[in-house]
Amino acid sequence: MAEFKNPNQQGGGDNKSLLVMMLVLVTVFFGLQYFRSKNNPQTASPNASQSAPASTPQAAPQAMTPAAANSTLPGSATTPSVPAVQAQAEATTTVENELYRITFSNRGAQVSSWILKKYKDSDGKPLNLVHTQAAQQFGYPLSLYTYDAALTAGLSKALYVPSASGTLAAPASLTFNYSDGSTTVRKTFSFDETYVLHADVEVTRNGAPVRTLINWPGGFGDQDNASAYAGAQLDVARHAKEEHLAAKKVSGGETLNGPFDWAGTSDTYFAAIFLPDSPDTSSLVMSHNQLDVAKTIRRTGLGSGAPAKGAIEVPILGAALGDTSGRTQTRVYVGPKAVNVLRGIHATGDTITLEPLLDFGFFGPIGKYLFLSLQFIHAHITSNWGWSIVLLTVLINLLILPLRVKTMQSGLKMQRIQPQMDAIKERYKKYKATDPKRNEMNVEIMKLQKDNGVNMFGGCIPTLIQMPLLFAFFSMLPKVVELRQAHWFWLPDLSSADPYHILPIVMIVSQFLVQFYTPSPGVDPQQQKMMAFMMPAVSGYMTWNYASGLALYWTIGNLISIVQQSVMNRTSLGREMREIAAKRARRKAGAPTTISGKR
Repeated sequence: MAEFKNPNQQGGGDNKSLLVMMLVLVTVFFGLQYFRSKNNPQTASPNASQSAPASTPQAAPQAMTPAAANSTLPGSATTPSVPAVQAQAEATTTVENELYRITFSNRGAQVSSWILKKYKDSDGKPLNLVHTQAAQQFGYPLSLYTYDAALTAGLSKALYVPSASGTLAAPASLTFNYSDGSTTVRKTFSFDETYVLHADVEVTRNGAPVRTLINWPGGFGDQDNASAYAGAQLDVARHAKEEHLAAKKVSGGETLNGPFDWAGTSDTYFAAIFLPDSPDTSSLVMSHNQLDVAKTIRRTGLGSGAPAKGAIEVPILGAALGDTSGRTQTRVYVGPKAVNVLRGIHATGDTITLEPLLDFGFFGPIGKYLFLSLQFIHAHITSNWGWSIVLLTVLINLLILPLRVKTMQSGLKMQRIQPQMDAIKERYKKYKATDPKRNEMNVEIMKLQKDNGVNMFGGCIPTLIQMPLLFAFFSMLPKVVELRQAHWFWLPDLSSADPYHILPIVMIVSQFLVQFYTPSPGVDPQQQKMMAFMMPAVSGYMTWNYASGLALYWTIGNLISIVQQSVMNRTSLGREMREIAAKRARRKAGAPTTISGKR
C-alpha cells in the first residue's frame, strides 16, 4: 500500500502521525472481528403444548429390514385408524434442472445428494452440498425435526411412498406419503428453474397436527478445509434487519420464534435459507454439533489434498424451520452466496431480498462497491478475475494520483518553513512536555503553517483513503464465491493463500521500496528506519496465509506507487524537495544518514 509521508515533520507531535497510522493499521487488522460482533437474538421456548426439545436433530437413518420399516412409529396407537402407507424397499428419485441435481431417498423422504452443476469441489468434481460425514451422524437435508426425539428418529427411518421415481426435469413436483395407521406424514416439494424450491410438510397423529419442522442439520459439502468450517454461521432476518451468528453464539436445540423474513445456515460460500410462507407464525430451531474431521479435512497451501493428522473438532451448524400451526410451508434457497443470485430472491410478500446474506463485515458498504466494480470489469473487460483485480488496482491508483501530487506540494511547503518551525521549537525546548508553555509553541506553529498555506495533515490523506479500501478488500475477497477457485497464473484460488508465498514475498520487497522512494527527509531517522522495515513486516504477515487476491491488490498498488514516485521525484517539484533536504542535511553536522528518495 503506497503512501506519502509529510516530508518535513521532525520530532514533536508532527512525527507521531506516522506512529499513529502504524498503530491504526495493526489495531484494525487484529480488531476487525470485534467490530463484526452482533448480539445473539433472544431465544424462546417452543410452544407449551409440545414436548421438550431435543438438544440436536437425530442421527441419520441406518439400514433397516422391511419388517422394521413397516412397524409403527414410537408413540403411535396400536390400532391403526387409517390405512397404512409404506414402501416395501428403498428407492431414489432425482430432480434436475440446469443448476442442480437433487437425489431424494424414500427412506426419510430426505436428500442424499445435492449437486450444484456450476461449482466444483477441491478434487474438480461437481460439488455435492450434502456433507456426507456430517449427514450420517446428524441427519440429511430436508429431513423432519419434531420436539419428540423418538418421533424424529422414526420419521427419518420410515420408508415413504414417492409420487414418482427415476429422474424428473424441473419444473416438477414430488410428494412423499407415509402412514403407520396413526401417524400420517405428507411431504411435497415443488421445483422450478432457479435455486429455490417450495416445501409443504404436514404430520398428524390420530388426526391431530404435530408441530414439525423441515431441517438442514449437517453443514455443507464444500467444508473440506479449516477456513470453510470457520465461516459457518446462522443467518436470521427479522423486520428487514439481518443477524449473522458465529458458531460460538449458536446454542443447539434452542428455538427462535418469528417473525422471520428469512432464516437458515450458511458457510463462507453457500447457504440453505428458509423463506416461510407465513413469517409471523414461523419458528426456527438451531443445532450445533461437533464433528471430528481429521480424516477428511484438507490442508491449505502446499500439500493440499492430504488428510490432516490428529483429532480436529469442528462446528457443524444446522437450522430447522416450522410453523406453530403444525403445517410447514416455506420456500428453501440452497445455493451460492452470489450477489446477482441473492438480490433476485425476495422474502414472502416483501421487497426484502437475500442480498444481506453476503456479509462483508465492518467495511461492508465499501467492500460491496469494490466487488461490484470488480464484477463490472470482469463482465465487460476481462474474463479473468486476477486481471480484474489488477485493472481495478490501476484504476484506484489513477484516481488518487491528484491527491499524491497535492500531498507532495504540501510537503514542499512544509519543507520551506521547516527552519522557522525549528526556531520556534528551539525557543520552547527548555519547557517540559507537560508545561502549559508548550501549548503556546503549538499555537505559533499552527499559525505559521496557516499563513503559508500548509496543511499539516496533507501527508496523511492518501493513506487515510487507502486504508479503508485495503481493509474492505481484506474483508471482501475471501467471501465472494465468484473468486472461489478463480485461477491467475500460478495461483489456483484467489480466495485462498498463495501456495508458494510468491506474492507475499514480492509484496514485502515492494513495500520496502515504496518507503525508500517516498521522500521524507524531515522525519526522525530512527522513526523512518522503523517504518521502512515495520510496514513490510506487517503487510507480509497479513498476506502470508490470507487470500492471494489481497496480496495481488497490494503488490500491484505498491509497484504503481514506485513508478509514480520515481517519475515525481524527477519533476521540478521533486528536485526542489531534494535540494532543500540536502541543504538541511549539510547544516546538520554529524546527523545520521536517512533513507530518502532515489537521486
